[in-house]
Amino acid sequence: MTLTAEERQREIVQAARRTGSVDVSVLASELGVAKETVRRDLRALEEHGLVRRTHGGACPVESSGFETTLAFRATSHVPEKRRIAAAAAELLGDAETVFVDEGFTPQLIAEALPEDRPLTVVTASLAVAGALAKVDNATVLLLGGRVRPGTLATVDHWTTRMLTGFVIDLAYIGANGISREHGLTTPDPAVGDVKAQAIRASRRTVFTGVHTKFGAVSFCRFAGIGDLEAIVTSTLLPAPQAHRYALQGPQVIRV
Repeated sequence: MTLTAEERQREIVQAARRTGSVDVSVLASELGVAKETVRRDLRALEEHGLVRRTHGGACPVESSGFETTLAFRATSHVPEKRRIAAAAAELLGDAETVFVDEGFTPQLIAEALPEDRPLTVVTASLAVAGALAKVDNATVLLLGGRVRPGTLATVDHWTTRMLTGFVIDLAYIGANGISREHGLTTPDPAVGDVKAQAIRASRRTVFTGVHTKFGAVSFCRFAGIGDLEAIVTSTLLPAPQAHRYALQGPQVIRV
C-alpha cells in the first residue's frame, strides 16, 4: 500500500525518535520511495521543527510536544556526550559549590568531577545525586519537589525556593534546544523555572550539549547566550556556527 506524504512523514518522525537518527537510503528502501522523496519529507519535517537534517539523514528535535526520557538519552550520541562531559569537568577551576542539571550529559559530568577534593553538589536530578552519593569528598544537596517520571528530576516551587537560598560557584546547564535567536529553551515551564533559578544563583554558567541541540527551539526560554561563560559541544558542530555563538559572549569549546 502506498503511503501518503503525511503518513510517510509520521513514520519518519517515529523512526527518528525510536532510534535517535534516520538514514535517507534506509528510509527510501523501507518506505518504497525514491531518495529524493525522502529528502523532501525531511525538508518539510525540518521546517515544522520535528527533525534536524544531517549529512545523509536526520535526527529528532525535542519540541514542545516531544521530550525524550533519561533512559533514551543514555543510548543516544553516547561517545559524543562522554567527550563533552570530560571537557566540561575540566572547567571546574577552583569552584567549591556546583549545580549539576538533570539529563544524561550532566550525569556524565558529575561522574567526571574530581574526587580528591571537597565539593558540594546541588542537583534536582535523582540520577546525579545517586552517582555522587558514594563519593567520600562530595556533599550532595538534592533539591526537593515533584519528581518528573521521564527525567527523574524535581521541579515546581519547592525546588526553585531552595535554589534562592544558595550562592553557587558554577552551574552546568543543559537544554532541549539552543539557538542564537532564542537562547536556551526547554518544553516544560516547570523545568525552565528550575534552570533559570540555578543560573541566577550561580556565578558562572557552562552549557553542555550535543551538536543536534543547536538551532533547535522548544517552548520555554530560560536563558540567553550571553548568560553563559562557556558552551561545550563537539566538533560535529561546524566551526563557523560555533564562531557565531562565540560572538554573543561565551567561549565555545568543541571536543
